[in-house]
Amino acid sequence: MDANLEKYFKHVDESTAYFIDQLREVVAIPSVSADHTKRQHVIEMGKWIEKRLLGLDCEVKMIDLGNQDMQGIKVPLPPVVLASYGNDSNKKTITIYGHYDVQPALLSDGWNSEPFTLVELDDGRLVGRGATDDKGPILGWMLCLEAHQKLGIDVPVNLRFCFEGMEESGSIGLDDVIIDQADKWFKGTDFTCISDNYWLGTTKPCLTYGLRGNNYFHVEISGPQADLHSGVFGGVVEEPMNVLTKVMSNLVDIDGKIKIPHIYDQVAELTNEENETYKSLSFQNSDLINDLKADIVIHNENADSLKSRWRYPSLSIHGIEGAFYESGSKTVIPSKVIGKFSIRSVPYMDPATISKLTIEYVESEFAKLNTKCKLKVWEESSGRWWYSSPNHPNFVAGSKAIKRVFGVEPEMTREGGSIPVTLTFEEALKANVLLLPMGAANDGAHSTNEKVDKFNYIQGIKLYGAYWAEIASLTK
Repeated sequence: MDANLEKYFKHVDESTAYFIDQLREVVAIPSVSADHTKRQHVIEMGKWIEKRLLGLDCEVKMIDLGNQDMQGIKVPLPPVVLASYGNDSNKKTITIYGHYDVQPALLSDGWNSEPFTLVELDDGRLVGRGATDDKGPILGWMLCLEAHQKLGIDVPVNLRFCFEGMEESGSIGLDDVIIDQADKWFKGTDFTCISDNYWLGTTKPCLTYGLRGNNYFHVEISGPQADLHSGVFGGVVEEPMNVLTKVMSNLVDIDGKIKIPHIYDQVAELTNEENETYKSLSFQNSDLINDLKADIVIHNENADSLKSRWRYPSLSIHGIEGAFYESGSKTVIPSKVIGKFSIRSVPYMDPATISKLTIEYVESEFAKLNTKCKLKVWEESSGRWWYSSPNHPNFVAGSKAIKRVFGVEPEMTREGGSIPVTLTFEEALKANVLLLPMGAANDGAHSTNEKVDKFNYIQGIKLYGAYWAEIASLTK
């Protein structure tokens, strides 16, 4: 195993230019799932992956999800690409998930270069939309398989791939596919691995064993049947915007404290053992401030920032639909406005309880105003938190793989964000899920000038091969 890995690592180093060219090819496909005018490119990306996997002697199954209505236009949903390599009963089977769609990106958003043209900078940054989220990682798995084949190295595990094209737009239809294929395509899965998150910092790799959930709410306040002129009706009628902002302002304090009664009751208590784990992590508030280019961090202590991101719930207000937001001035009183906010949940919060407490609180705050405006409040969607054991064999294998490639023990982290499919895989396949990130904390996923560092990209491809080898060693 050691000789094969050394041979593999050497090949990866020698193939750096080729691997970057491959990344350049996939970044060039503007697979933006949220834009119906780009939907054909998302499908194009799915077909590119299908062709690539077939070229690697994989069995491939394209799952058609039907159509979707977007802004009154019916567009086809991109396929879920399932692939299989190996059926040796003496080997462990790994299911690998990733997504091939990306966030919208325009040069005018503030990019320093065309977002769908990969640019290699002198400092090692590979800049382009999707470079780190999630095209670099899913391409890395395919390049890992290809390298094994080119070198004549036996792939030490059976592989099942699941690549979707709607992750950035709600993963429509994916849960149904996973549940339906659990005892079919994914049958026999021993472990699941997802590479769709990031290191805690920029210098040390990590493994992730926890994610927050997400409950998303809408608050609608309506008044007159049509927008009104503020010069004629200002001070004469009750204004929906005034009512909404009053209600929304009572959801959360500026220090992040959620004001909904009993919302913290189900949050797991902080033990002394857990508290100690924060002291050894590389995270620094100063790095966060530098990345943000503004000192707006709430907490003075590094550990408190991580606790707030990982193990405590948060409430964020996202926007107001129906409000005037363009440049210039407009003296209108909106007839109806819809506020949008979400609550990130943590162990052991129940999504249904969160929904009940939140809706009841919004209704009670609205009632206190004694307004003639009308209220509607509802939960748009919800996703549960996920928490695993960093001592599970899947994590042990991942940890050993990191030690082989990077020469250090990984940081064990949780994430503040949500990857709902993680829990779906775990429950449907009844197999442990490992989050094995490739990118660094400052990659800027979803932001302008998204990048993956060449170091992370190349070492990440090495890591995938080492992970396969360590999973295989579990059978001995």
